[in-house]
Amino acid sequence: MNKTIGIVLIIIGAAMLIWTGFTYTKKEKIVDAGPIQISADRQKSVNWPPYLGGILLVGGIVIVATAKKS
Repeated sequence: MNKTIGIVLIIIGAAMLIWTGFTYTKKEKIVDAGPIQISADRQKSVNWPPYLGGILLVGGIVIVATAKKS
């Protein structure tokens, strides 16, 4: 079980180091006056610090290295 968690952490950590965030589009209402509705597409971005991916990567390696062999 620990080995599986470690491998998942390694994969997530490596992905977070490669991609430091992502952008998505959200539709927001600008005007909502009775039957008249005006909406616009707004781009939102989600970013995380690269050191977080490094911490997950190192933590996953430590977990895999210290996991008991069954």
